[in-house]
Amino acid sequence: MNKKGLTLRFKPYELMLNHAFTLAASSRTTTPVMLIELEYDGLIGYGEASLPPYLGESAETVARFLSRLQLNQFNPIHLEKILDYVDGVAPGNCAAKASVDIALHDLLGKMMNTPWHSVWKYDPAKAPSTSFTIGLDNIAVVRQKVKEAAAYKILKVKLGRDNDREMIETIRSMTDVPLCVDVNQGWSDRKQALDLIFWLKEQGVVFVEQPMPKTAVDDMAWLTQHSPLPTIADEALQRLDDVKKVHGVYSGINIKLMKCTGLYEAHKMLSLAKALDLKVMVGCMTETSCAISAAAQLSPAADWADLDGNLLIANDPFEGVQVIDGKIVLNNHPGIGVKPRC
Repeated sequence: MNKKGLTLRFKPYELMLNHAFTLAASSRTTTPVMLIELEYDGLIGYGEASLPPYLGESAETVARFLSRLQLNQFNPIHLEKILDYVDGVAPGNCAAKASVDIALHDLLGKMMNTPWHSVWKYDPAKAPSTSFTIGLDNIAVVRQKVKEAAAYKILKVKLGRDNDREMIETIRSMTDVPLCVDVNQGWSDRKQALDLIFWLKEQGVVFVEQPMPKTAVDDMAWLTQHSPLPTIADEALQRLDDVKKVHGVYSGINIKLMKCTGLYEAHKMLSLAKALDLKVMVGCMTETSCAISAAAQLSPAADWADLDGNLLIANDPFEGVQVIDGKIVLNNHPGIGVKPRC
């Protein structure tokens, strides 16, 4: 019997990046997050909302959303019922909803004394290597970032400006590890994009993420049809309903907890993508080890993982999933496998 229900606590936190994070259209040195706790019967589940500015959420909007929740009416064993309630409180607010979802999965896993990858019957040995992100920057900084990434078996390179070839050539002068590229909608001409993708394949690139604007559906479908490399939807995809929409337009999808409201929906997206023969990458924002460890629970079922958000920050308040010799190593701690550093 539920004697007192769930107790929700939350506080803002600022992540300090090791390097400025530069995309095709923006740059920043910090990322705000909201850290949350869900407590029930002496156990605490940890969650997080990462709030990069381009997603349109902030500490203020998350605090306002979370303050509306009346979770003390629920027992955490009713996970689906709780998440349906949270999703229905207001539209949008996906990162805020993800923070509750992550904390709830962590709490429920602790109640069952089981890690979530075991609940889903995923083999942790099948967790992939994570890519390590090399953001857009001047060549000297790019060289420094490549040196720092020497332990990683695949690098993710941000493209989408006028020096794409120079970026790749610089990295290739230093390492021959496989590369994937994320264009963040930065290419506008499909024929030029296709020419560049053929060149990228020769450079050892394994896939191209969001090469064209998400609104350029016909051009993107043409590009995927002719591309020698898989194309991965990121900005074109957010929640479960979008998976069928990108089928036939892209070769695969990038699932991010902050965009899809958390693990519950992400697991459904992964299953649907596999049924549609779409490739799956599990990705992230700049996040602490809390959200990264949550997403990592899905990684054994994914084709690729880009779960380096916690590796790009200087002040991670959690310990969780590790990356050893470039590979994601899941622990057997219950829930999402994290604990606070203090």
